[in-house]
Amino acid sequence: MFKLNNKFNKTSYFIKELKLCHVRLHDNSKFPWIMLIPKRASVSQILDLNKKDQIQLLNEIQHCSKKMKQHFKCNNLNVEKVGNIIPQLHIHIIPRHKKDPTWPLPVWVTKPKPYPKKELEKILSKLKKII
Repeated sequence: MFKLNNKFNKTSYFIKELKLCHVRLHDNSKFPWIMLIPKRASVSQILDLNKKDQIQLLNEIQHCSKKMKQHFKCNNLNVEKVGNIIPQLHIHIIPRHKKDPTWPLPVWVTKPKPYPKKELEKILSKLKKII
């Protein structure tokens, strides 16, 4: 049975359920950063998914990536599977701009800045509509 790692509840906010993935907003107002978390138990790597789920994951990554790129009009789109801190499989989708706080370095090099309440409500509402 799928159970969301508790660390996600502390560092992100629910956006939407897709067929395979639970979609969340990472709590870092420096970047419009979402994560796709497959709703499968004991999965830490893409290779842990069966072939059907791997294909569905790729489809959901593509869908969300296109929406994020269109909406945030980014210079680049970082799509990453890391899992060094939270081992539960999750895919980061991060639109990047040349004027963002760490460009061209990775987003991990700066300390997160939590969303102020009004800004959080606004971006969650926006993301729920576009994804």
